[in-house]
Amino acid sequence: MVEVSGETMGTYYSIALVAERHDAPSPSALGELVEQSLMPVTTQLSNWSDTSEISRFNALSSTEPVAISKALSEVMQVAREVHERSLGSFDVTVAPLIELWGFGASAPLARAVPTSEAIDRALQAVGQAHWLELRAEAPATLRKRRPETSVYLAALAKGYGIDTVARALREQGWRDFMVEIGGDIYASGTNVRGAAWRIGVERPEAGRRSVHQVVDATDVGLATSGDYRNYFQEDGVRYSHIIDATTGRPVTHTTASVTVVAESATLADAWATALLALGLERGMPVAERWGLAALFVSRDPTAAQHTFITEVSERFAELDAK
Repeated sequence: MVEVSGETMGTYYSIALVAERHDAPSPSALGELVEQSLMPVTTQLSNWSDTSEISRFNALSSTEPVAISKALSEVMQVAREVHERSLGSFDVTVAPLIELWGFGASAPLARAVPTSEAIDRALQAVGQAHWLELRAEAPATLRKRRPETSVYLAALAKGYGIDTVARALREQGWRDFMVEIGGDIYASGTNVRGAAWRIGVERPEAGRRSVHQVVDATDVGLATSGDYRNYFQEDGVRYSHIIDATTGRPVTHTTASVTVVAESATLADAWATALLALGLERGMPVAERWGLAALFVSRDPTAAQHTFITEVSERFAELDAK
């Protein structure tokens, strides 16, 4: 097994490739292929780069249609689909709120609860269905209906990067590999033992790392969205980075993490975020309606700290039973 790792889009990646001895690439050759695959994704989709395509689009004050790359068009099509199917809980225009609460690419080191007036002002530019217009047919264009509207792709770009690397590896003839960026994964074929890749879903506890559940994965994307790593506390209240686009405030339900297994890492990435924003009570019906394989881990409000309740969708149970 050949393994490489590095940095991309404000986080880390790791690749594990299983190859026959005669055609196994060197770590340097594999690393170069991965870097070449990720470079266009970074230059087009990364909110962490001021010169990326999406950052330049966000900086525009024009409301005229702007020609966009194939990558941005594909990502925005996924964003539109998940937005519509998730009752609007997945919204790429939530960037002003993420920045306001201190969780964005330009976030301050000191986070604090913003005023109600500031939240209301930020909400005026939020609303993917209202303020963005995507033309997916070639030549693809994206248009703001409000100049101050911006697009935040953190819940899609990692997954799309993973799928891009996976596609590049397949084009080289390799079939057995795992690609991971920032905890999101695409697992192809089998591991070095000839079995399905074994992916550990993290227990959603701040300050410690342990495995909550193990998932077998073959030819699927897998992503977990949780509220237990990126958060701050003020006056005894915990505020996570998962923002409700309708209220402009962090979610308050008891769901701590959602893991989604999907046909691509892009879809898994987006849907994990959407279902966590919805929470178990609203999210499970959505998962069942669209046939999503989803695992919800929620805090038990009636029990001691670090007690969790796990519930899975019908599709996830089917996968887990195989």
